[in-house]
Amino acid sequence: MADPPVDVTVSTDGLDSLVRAIRAEEDGKDLRKELAKNLREALKPAAAAAKSGIRAMPADGSGRASPALRPTIAAKIRPEVKLGGRWTGARVKAFKTPTLRRFPNAPKRTQKATWRTRTFGRDEWREQKGKPGWFDDPMHAIKAAYIRAVHEAMEAMAARLASRTRST
Repeated sequence: MADPPVDVTVSTDGLDSLVRAIRAEEDGKDLRKELAKNLREALKPAAAAAKSGIRAMPADGSGRASPALRPTIAAKIRPEVKLGGRWTGARVKAFKTPTLRRFPNAPKRTQKATWRTRTFGRDEWREQKGKPGWFDDPMHAIKAAYIRAVHEAMEAMAARLASRTRST
């Protein structure tokens, strides 16, 4: 079975146990907010790399479409952190674009070499060119750095919790 295209993961068991330890603390809510903030900061370079990947996609050339496709997709790329519930983790996600000319799956479709779309005001279909790998390639390029940054944020919080227990 082939590996998924991009697998930038950190042990969810380690993150789950860290979140449980934070919940046990008196100021756990503030500590969780701080951990989430640090994890988002660790993933900001990955989000910036993905944004530059979509902005580098060649334009259609007509210049008539509004709102613009590439900047709208780039605006929807954000680091996402969840510390609890069904999924615990940190990732860079390209969210759907529902306000973009009835094209909610634009981030997914532009990853393909071409996709079909209707010509505005007519019933004819045309093919638009995408840029395969605009999201995946920047993630692969320095994947180890992103994983290391997330680990460092987790380790810093774990060390902070450990120093509290030693001092009491």
